[in-house]
Order: sequence, then C-alpha cells, then structure tokens
Amino acid sequence: MGRFLGLRTLWFLLMGLWIQAEKHSVPHGLDVECLGNLVGLSLDGSLLWEHQLEIDAADGSTFVPITERVASQCGFRRRSDPWGNTMLFASIQNCFVEGADDDQIFDLTIRLRLSGSPKSDAVMHTVSKTCPYSAWASREIICNHNYMEVSVRRRIPNVEEFEKELPEYEGFDDGDENRSPLKLWKVQFHTGEAKAMTTEEAHDKGYGLSISSTRALLRSPFNTPESTTVDVSGVPMQLIKASTYLKRKWMMKQLYSAAACPTGGVTFTEEMITWRLPLRISPLLSSDYVHIIEYHMGIQGKRLDASIMAARNYKLTMTDSYFIVEIPVGSVDGYYKSRALDYQYYITYNVEPMLEVLWKEDAMYDDTRYKVLYPIITPPMARPPFIQDNTVPEKRVFDFFVGSFLSDVELVNITFTTGVMSIAEANVQGFNVQEHILPTGLKGYSLQVPFSDPVVHKENTAVDVTDYILPVTFGFVTLPENGPFSHPGMLKASLQDVVLPTVIGTCDLEYFYVTVEYGSQGHNFVTVVGQRELSPDIAEEYGYIHNDTHFSIAVHFLAQDAVFEMVWASLLRSRLNVVLKNPVHGWNLNDFSLSCSFPMTMIECFSNGTMTALAVKVESVPDLILSQLTLRDSRCKPAYSDHIFAFFSFSLNSCGTTRKFINNYMIYENEVSLGSQKVTTAADQYLITVSCYYGINATYTLPFSTVPNPEPVVHAALGVFMVGMQLALDSSYSVFYLDEHYPVVKYLREPLYFEVELMRTTDPQVELFLENCWATTEEERTSVPKWDIIVDGCENLADPYHTIFHGVSADARVHFRSHFKRFEVKMFSFTLDGVALKGQIFVHCDVVICDVNSPTDSLCSRACMNKQNMSTASKRVRRSTENTHMEQVSSGPIVLI
Repeated sequence: MGRFLGLRTLWFLLMGLWIQAEKHSVPHGLDVECLGNLVGLSLDGSLLWEHQLEIDAADGSTFVPITERVASQCGFRRRSDPWGNTMLFASIQNCFVEGADDDQIFDLTIRLRLSGSPKSDAVMHTVSKTCPYSAWASREIICNHNYMEVSVRRRIPNVEEFEKELPEYEGFDDGDENRSPLKLWKVQFHTGEAKAMTTEEAHDKGYGLSISSTRALLRSPFNTPESTTVDVSGVPMQLIKASTYLKRKWMMKQLYSAAACPTGGVTFTEEMITWRLPLRISPLLSSDYVHIIEYHMGIQGKRLDASIMAARNYKLTMTDSYFIVEIPVGSVDGYYKSRALDYQYYITYNVEPMLEVLWKEDAMYDDTRYKVLYPIITPPMARPPFIQDNTVPEKRVFDFFVGSFLSDVELVNITFTTGVMSIAEANVQGFNVQEHILPTGLKGYSLQVPFSDPVVHKENTAVDVTDYILPVTFGFVTLPENGPFSHPGMLKASLQDVVLPTVIGTCDLEYFYVTVEYGSQGHNFVTVVGQRELSPDIAEEYGYIHNDTHFSIAVHFLAQDAVFEMVWASLLRSRLNVVLKNPVHGWNLNDFSLSCSFPMTMIECFSNGTMTALAVKVESVPDLILSQLTLRDSRCKPAYSDHIFAFFSFSLNSCGTTRKFINNYMIYENEVSLGSQKVTTAADQYLITVSCYYGINATYTLPFSTVPNPEPVVHAALGVFMVGMQLALDSSYSVFYLDEHYPVVKYLREPLYFEVELMRTTDPQVELFLENCWATTEEERTSVPKWDIIVDGCENLADPYHTIFHGVSADARVHFRSHFKRFEVKMFSFTLDGVALKGQIFVHCDVVICDVNSPTDSLCSRACMNKQNMSTASKRVRRSTENTHMEQVSSGPIVLI
C-alpha cells in the first residue's frame, strides 16, 4: 500500500507541474468549489465573449471531452444562462476522479477550451480541485438533471454468511486467490422484466458502473429501457432497481442498488413556485417507518442557511407527506429567459433548487442521503411588447420606442409597406435605429422615421389636415436559439399642414380670366367650372395653360358654364363659379366665384317703329325654358331661342304693346313672360319689361333732291380708347399681378415682364405702338431721377442691359395681336453712381394708337426708330397726328431688393 500511495503522490505532483505549466494562471471569474458529494465549477460569461466553450476531464495523462453521453454516464452536468454564465456539476465519484484514503479525498482536473473567432484568439484554462468528503451515508442517491446515481457501501464479506461455492465456469479464474480483489461481474435490472447484462454491455448502453475500496456505484441516464416511471404520493418519479454482482475466484457478492428521482411535483402561480417531494419515497424504503435526521434547501447544489432563505422569502417545510419548497417567481437566484412561441413573445423564469435529505428507517437499516438538483422552468408567460410613441407632429418625424425585452432578444429587421429592411438598411435610410438598456436591466429599441419618407402613408381626414400613418412590423429573435417572433404596430400623427389651392380671377369686356395655384399637394384635385368637371375637351375650349405651380383658363361670359345674375338695358352681369374638390372625399378645397358686368345691348328701338329685345336665362329661374316665353300677346313668340337667349322682334303697334306719354317722351312698353299661366314655380314669375322712348317735340328737316344720292360714306367719329399696363409673373404672360398684389417685391436678378394692352375695341385696323418708356422712383411721371427703357420705339442703346421685346401669339385672351405689346426689362439697368438701385420704382409709357391702313401714317409700319432716322421719324409723326391717338400708362409700385 505504501508503494502504491508513493506512486500516486508522484503522479499528482507531475500532473500538477504539467497543469501549472499549461494554464499559467486561473482568470478571475473561474471558480471551483466542493459541494459535499458534488464538485461545482462556475465560469463567468464575460470570459466567453465571442468564444465557444468545450470541456475536457483529465483521465491520467490524457483529456476526455465531456460530451452529452459522457456527461450522463460519468456524472457530469453542464448548464448555462442567456448571458453565458456556465455551471459544471460533477459527482464526487465521477469517472475521472482520483480517490485516496479509502474514499476520503478526491482529486479532479478539468480543462476548459475557449475556441477562437475572427476577432479573438483561442484560450485554454486548466484547473484542479481536491475535495475531502467523509460524511458518507450507507446509501447516497443523487438526482441530477441528466442522470440518477446511487452509491452503496461495500462491507467486508463474512465467509460464513456470504461465501458459497459456485460452479466452475470457464474464464472464472482470477489467478492468485490470495491477491485477487473483488471485481464487477454483471448487473441485473429489476424494474420491469428482469434483465442481466455484463458490465461491458451496461457500459455500451450508457450506464456507469464502478467500485472503489469502500463503495459500489450505479449511474443511469433518465428514460432508459430498464427504468420505469412510478407515482409516489402524486409525484411522478423515474425509478431504476438493480443488483450489482462482484466476484473473486470462488466468491461472489451481490449489492442491491435503487434510485428514484422526481420528474414532476411542481405547481405555479404568477408569484410563487411550489415544489413537493414525497416524504416517504416508497420504492427506496424497506419499512413503513422513516426517521428524518436532517433536511436542507439549496440553490445550484449549494446549501442555504436560514438567514438567506428568510431574506429571499424562500420556504422549506415538512408535512406528514411532503417536503415543500416555495420560491418566489423572480428570485435573485434564478433568471428570466425569452421564448418565441407561435411568433409571439413569452418569458419563463428558471431556477434550480436543491433538496437534501438524510433519513434512516430503523436501527436495523443503514442511513440514506438523498440529494436532488431540480431545474424548474415556469410555464411561458406572455409579455406582449409595447410601442411608446414620442412623436411631436410639428417636427414631422415619427419618434418611437419598442420594448421591453430581456437581454437575450435581438431586433433583426423591420417590415414597412415598401418591404423588409435589415437594421443596417434602416440606418442607411436615416431611421436611426438604436438599442437602449433600461434601468431595470430590460432593453428596447428606438427609431425615427421622417414623415416625408416613402414608407409613411399620407391621407387627408379633413380639408386642411394630413394624417401621417406608419404601419410597421418588428422582427425579433431570441438568443441563442434564434427563435423568431414579431410585433406589429401602427403609428399615426396629424398636422394641419395642407396649403389649399387658391383661385384668383379678373375680367375684361368679354372674358373671365381665372388662375389656380396648386397649393402644397400639387394638382391633386378636381376642378369644376360651373356645373361641369374640367375635362381635357373643356380645358382645350377654355385655353387651358399650365405649369408646375398653377394653371389658367379664359372663359367667355356667354359660355355654357357662366350664369347670368342681373340684366340691364346695356349691361349683363355674369358670374363664373369655380370649385376645387378633393377627388377621394369630395370635400370643397376652394369655392370661388367671379362676377363681372359685360357691355351688351339688350333692347334696340328703331325709327321705323320696330323694337328688338333679348331675354336671358338668369340664375334665379334655372328651370326656365326660353322657347316658351311670349310677349303680352301670347301669340308673339321668340324669333330665335336657345338655352341662353330668346330674341324678340316686333312692331310697336303689335303684340300687346302699350303707349304712354311722360313729359316730352312717348314710351312704348311690352313684357316678356310665360304668359297667363298660373304661377307655380320660380320660372312662372319671370317677367321683363321692355321699353322704347321717343321724343315728341323735336322737329327734323329732311332735305331731298331729285339729283341721285351719292354713295353712302361712313365718317369716322372720335371714340374712347383704354390702355392698360400689367406686370406678368414670367415670360409666358399667362398670369399677372393684380391690384392687391402691389407693391410687387422682386429680386435684382429677376427680370420684369410688362404687357401693354389696348382695351375696349375689336377693330383689327388699329395698332398699339410704344413710343417711349422709362422708370422713376416716384409715382409722378416727370419726376427724377429717370431711367430710359424704350426710346422712340427702340431699346435704349445707352443701357448695357438692353430691353427685350417679346412677340405676341393669339390665344383665348389675345384676339388681335396688334392690340398688345410686350417687353422685358433687366433690373440691373437701374443704377445710381454705378450701383444697382434698390427700392421702389414706377414704370411709365407713352402709347400711340394708330390706323394701320392710313396712307398718311407710317408710324405703325416701323419696328422702332433709331437715332440715325430720328429727324425723319419726327416729321412722320407730325404728318400722321391726324390719324393717331396718344395715351399714357403707368405701373404700380415695384420694390427691388
């Protein structure tokens, strides 16, 4: 024996030197401790950063990897939490332990291999631990998560009681009977149908069998064919019974082994875990009497004292039938784990209590130490994520937070209406996805999505309100198993940010001119002119012109979509309604009406005693059918009628016309109506009185001669011309500033576009001619300083920024091009002491209106008059004064900045 111990000591010395040479030092966070009949090794998760852990056990001079099969067969169990913290439990009688001093001292060496990654190197740590254990019970049972173990004491055989002569079998001879020790021979299982195996067969099936100087051990994985499940006081337990046979040449010893480990007995509430273990585990007892010597509660194989249990609200009680362990859900000795079930988020609480009991049946039986390490996982508890919306609509960015999760959850993608984005793609898109650790240790994610991004849907819920809607689905996984789950959300923000389209309009003697500016949502509306939607055909009829910001139309006052409000003898008041509608909801975005009076002769009286009258369909009688109108004499119907007009022509002594005298006038009157029909509708109330006045005291001399009359000659008479100047928005000359827009503010780099128009004439034989144009800082035309723009019909050659003349094309507004002149002025032309003028200016023009067919006038035939021909031109102007008319026009104030 001394020689054997000396060799063992030398081996351990050499092994220790080799281990120290290999490991150099044990890092902080790696600890090994003795836990009674277990050895516990703990490894902090920080040491596993970006590494994979593999564990080996020293077997002499070699190391054996602890695989799952080796672990259950040899008495090892490994467990980890989501943060990588790892525990290794080893039976003190595991396959690789070295026992000494008759099973009183045990030595174990473990090697940890941390495989490397592209960002880190491989690391290896080797640790050894010597654990004393002398408190052996006659029978020791360990129930661990992956194996059951029973160790029984070997007694020195009493030859008279146990030795018996056995038949001589081949191969039964052990050699020298005086030196041969007892060896394992076979094992026979008694659970279910009896089954015998050699030690080699049992080893091949995953069983662990070993003997030492004082003990024999049987270790079994759970759910082997030789084990069975029994119900003990309502608790399911896994049971295995076996007889282990030891032999020496002519002697045999039989040791009975049995282990029963709980597989249930746990109940849960939202706040408490309750674990029940039967007080009397009947398959392990030989009598009804059980004396409990001691019992203890622990966590992860380590006993807890009463003060710690009280502080953590743990309870261990013993009743007539059970040991009862109570642990609050969420206790510090356990941890929560994320679970993904049916793509929903759940959590479980994980804790591993230990229950250790020492009992004795009676004086005739030996004692039993029973230790259970029982991992408990609560049923999944639903924890639906929440979305916290921190959006401030005025910032026009969705700002929100999704949470909260345990640290073993990772956000992997986000699904928008446009598709799925990874987190990296979302950040490239500008969504600023960030992970946040909360003070509670939980975590969540924040992100910002601009309202302007295509993933945001926009809709209008009121005329001027935009709803911004962001449907989103977050895709998560739980680690390390990569279990997927998702959480959908819908964010919504409203802003009163719609700039509605606007409508402006003007009139001349014949047309309504309407301009529509689009507003903030572009041309996303329906335009209704009168009662009709502005279709492409109608738009063409009304001279539709458009660009990116606005469109304009010109509608004749007699057009179908205009309505008549009032009628006078020489005027007709017409109105044009323009309504802009939302195409989806039908809301009125703008309701615009423009009313203007247009010159029109409604009644004419002729010296031959006849009279004509026009009746029109006015707005107040929309159901009127004009063809049904008559004069007082219902037989006198319109000579012509359509949907707008009814034209009557009759003599003053017919159709019920009456006559009366007032002062020096004779007045003839008649009425236009629906006749003598009963008044039942607004149309039945339609009545127009038409009158002609004739002077009765005037004497007219009518000379005549027998000489044939000469050919009739029409003498020209002096009429009234009107000339106007307008400032256009751009070179298209389609939209102009109105009176309310003045003063107009312009930047120096912007040119000014002027148009001068001859109004209130339809004579194509007259032409407008710009003689001189200039600018002043005061409204008075003769004020100084003064800047010439057009001189004698030509651009000012002394100005480096020459005036540009623009041609005029006929369109819905321009019927006679000779009645318009257009020119463009560069604002850098206005300088004082070499510095561009800033401030207010007025533009003035002298306008000549001439007869283009006059043989004595050549003014209108010239494009402009330059300095070389100025004297000749002056003479021409003087010769043509009898056939020309001079007008003056000025612009409103223009501010240059």
